Amino acid sequence: MVFTRRMAALAAVVLIPLGVAATSFALADSPEPPKVPPRVELDSGSPTPTPTASSTGPEPTPSDEVVSRPPVTDSPAGDDDDDGPGGDDGPDDDG
Repeated sequence: MVFTRRMAALAAVVLIPLGVAATSFALADSPEPPKVPPRVELDSGSPTPTPTASSTGPEPTPSDEVVSRPPVTDSPAGDDDDDGPGGDDGPDDDG
């Protein structure tokens, strides 16, 4: 069988990426797993905040605030009763 240009192109398309992948795999460093210290100590010398005499308690965060519900209506939200020109506004359409 004669080694043609098509066979050469096919071999190049297959072998060049495989050669690049094999080379990069061989040259890649394998990192060591991180070393975890056996014991972690926190700095105990930090000052603690002192409460002031003017504040009676902490201010509520936004998640602690109570918000009342909006009033219930029969129409869907954002309905302005105007369906555009020639539109049917409902049973008591005067215009």
